[in-house]
Amino acid sequence: MTEPLFATPALFNSFFLGGFECATHRRRDRTRIDVLATTHHDSCAAEDYMLLAQSGVRTVRDGLRWHLIETVAGIYDWSSFLPQLDAALATRTQVIWDLCHWGVPDGLDPFSPEFVTRFAAFAAAAATLIRDRQTAGGLSGPTFFCPVNEVSFWSWVGGDIEHFAPYGKGRGHEFKRNLIRASISAMRAIRAACFDARFIQAEPVIRIVADPARPEDAAAIRAHSDAQFEAWDMLSGRNEPELGGSTDFLDVLGVNFYWNNEWIHEGERTPPGHALHRPLHILLAELHERYHRPLLISETGTESAAAVGWLGYISAEVRAAQRLGVPILGVCLYPISDYPGWDDSRHAPCGLLELSADYITRTLRQDLLAELTVQQQIFAAQRPIQRSSLLQTTLK
Repeated sequence: MTEPLFATPALFNSFFLGGFECATHRRRDRTRIDVLATTHHDSCAAEDYMLLAQSGVRTVRDGLRWHLIETVAGIYDWSSFLPQLDAALATRTQVIWDLCHWGVPDGLDPFSPEFVTRFAAFAAAAATLIRDRQTAGGLSGPTFFCPVNEVSFWSWVGGDIEHFAPYGKGRGHEFKRNLIRASISAMRAIRAACFDARFIQAEPVIRIVADPARPEDAAAIRAHSDAQFEAWDMLSGRNEPELGGSTDFLDVLGVNFYWNNEWIHEGERTPPGHALHRPLHILLAELHERYHRPLLISETGTESAAAVGWLGYISAEVRAAQRLGVPILGVCLYPISDYPGWDDSRHAPCGLLELSADYITRTLRQDLLAELTVQQQIFAAQRPIQRSSLLQTTLK
């Protein structure tokens, strides 16, 4: 029997990535949050990138704050973004740029056609700026974007249950369709500006199981479970092709996975160790079988002491998936720094970057760094395979 070989992390400068929480949505009480500002990453990006480089993390997810950049339609003020961009270029940090992490300019209706056209124009302008800045700095290589973060989650939380802006009720599918239109328009516009741009479509992967005492829930569970694939299916043109989807719009599938992504229908969570938990490597293999695209664990992590064990679990599951032939390009620890909770502003101690209570002082968290170092060594020792055609694919 031939020993399975591991897939090569071909796109990114480091297999482990760091994700900066960059949410800018308006929460249920209509207050807008801005995590990049609260954590001072917007002004400390160079320090943060250099600390991560010391830990071997050379690729990150970071974000633009559209609501600050385009306060007047069609006029872009990049002053809130340039410190991050210039810090990335100065430290040679590779970045996947989130263009819309649930926050939109005031006065712009995300249900409207104007949202689609303005987002595409903003995406093109941002891509042009990044391309020109990279060229001026003597850097080459593709640019990376996540156009709209978690279409599925945002369409539910903002389109169905009124928890985030735009506060829709029972309009989740309508909202999802418009987010897909916006994503496709943005990717077209970006590729016109940057021919070698690559895209991450980051969505949560979930698993819901039936309560053994309630077999009648099977149909509802199936519908809820299938909904996790709708955004990818729309982007690829598999479903609702009138939105303009095509397989060309599926590049790297971003998998957002946390301890609470599996649960019993209307019941308790089923984390690792629970009798009904399905191991992540099986979910990853199923996802790859469905779409035949390379995968990135685009968000994963947990808080406090559990973060060390969680990193070990995720790393082992990724290796198990790779042994099955699943091309996984990396693991993004998210959030990579401590941050204030969205709803209660509590200090959440989750990151490789430990931040002081006032979010000013930043240091590397030593227990998580030690585990990360072990996992980096294990992955580095794996026997690589020749790049597959999937990893070389660029969008047309």
